[in-house]
Amino acid sequence: MPHRRIAVTGLGVICSLGHNVPETWEALRAGRPAITPFESPELAKLRFQNAARVCNFDPAAHFPLTVVDHLDRFAQFALIAAREAAQDAGISWTPELRQRAAVITGSSIGGQSTQDVQFWDVYHLGRERVHPLTIPRTMPNAGASQISMEFGITGPVFTLSTACSSSNHAIGVALQLLRGGGADLAVAGGSEAPLSFGMLKAWEAMRVVSPDVCRPFCRDRKGIILGEGAGMMILEPLDAALTRGAHIYAELAGAGMSSDAAHITQPTVDGPVRAIRGAIADGGLQLEQVGYINAHGTGTPGNDPAETRAIREVFGPLADRIPVSSTKSMHGHALGAAGAIEAVATLLAMRDGVLPPTANFTEADPACDLDYIPNVARSARIEAALSNSFAFGGLNAVLAFRSVNF
Repeated sequence: MPHRRIAVTGLGVICSLGHNVPETWEALRAGRPAITPFESPELAKLRFQNAARVCNFDPAAHFPLTVVDHLDRFAQFALIAAREAAQDAGISWTPELRQRAAVITGSSIGGQSTQDVQFWDVYHLGRERVHPLTIPRTMPNAGASQISMEFGITGPVFTLSTACSSSNHAIGVALQLLRGGGADLAVAGGSEAPLSFGMLKAWEAMRVVSPDVCRPFCRDRKGIILGEGAGMMILEPLDAALTRGAHIYAELAGAGMSSDAAHITQPTVDGPVRAIRGAIADGGLQLEQVGYINAHGTGTPGNDPAETRAIREVFGPLADRIPVSSTKSMHGHALGAAGAIEAVATLLAMRDGVLPPTANFTEADPACDLDYIPNVARSARIEAALSNSFAFGGLNAVLAFRSVNF
């Protein structure tokens, strides 16, 4: 029996590039990175001094102070992006739709900044009590729960945590739920706010963070740049979207998921290959239809060549004609939110026929020999596109989008 086709009808984002979709897309098209130095004196001793922060963010502009007290920064981001996506989609929240809607989000670490502050109070200051809302602020599902309460959604609501693939897994599971009739609409994506002192020290210890900028696929790349933010989308059956006259960005055609089952931090080629092939097969796509790949592209020594080899193994000679870019070069690596932010970038590229570049590009690594759209955006009409996420733990999730207007 044919499954329901699923459309993307609304987008929302907040990240270092902008506080909404128009601001973010303008920066992506311009190839303008938003990587800035830390401002806090306590971070001066870190080996790296830059991050992709959401600057000039005032929670009070979005929430009453009583609500701000309940929400960690990552959950605030989740709700802001979800609000924009729902407004963009023009959703009318009837009682019936609220019962048949779902919220599925991804987050790698949840309310890390809250946890960091409270641990400091206990371990360093010796305080006997912590904030009474520490648990609700810290729990990774706080963003999903808040979105549910905001819109009165009483269908399936949950959060997935698979490190850097969290939001791609969340979007893929939402696709499966909608196809199978378990819901009639889904808010899906991810959020993250990992730029607390303790988390930054943990990343410093891994020695994978660049001291300057992120240069994916370049010979002189030095690692990731940590980022924060959220991306959300509204998913609904294509026929329902057409019936109500909704604007459709693209069809979420397929999702592929796999595990390397090999190493906790070092990527394989086989795992990503199976995820990419799975997304293409699930979407009923032909290799020739794929006209753009938003790469995982972290700028690390291990990821970039492995991802390049995986793309070559899947596409063979066709790989030379497929533009590939890593927008992490501009908005940083937002961990569990990365896939959602990158999915938004991919959908906007399909809408406007403009491929965002890989910024900060210098000289390609000989082991990275694809077309990475260096530094300057490119016009292209796209029939189908992929968005890759490959996480620590060897967990891979790839999304496939298909134009409905090609």
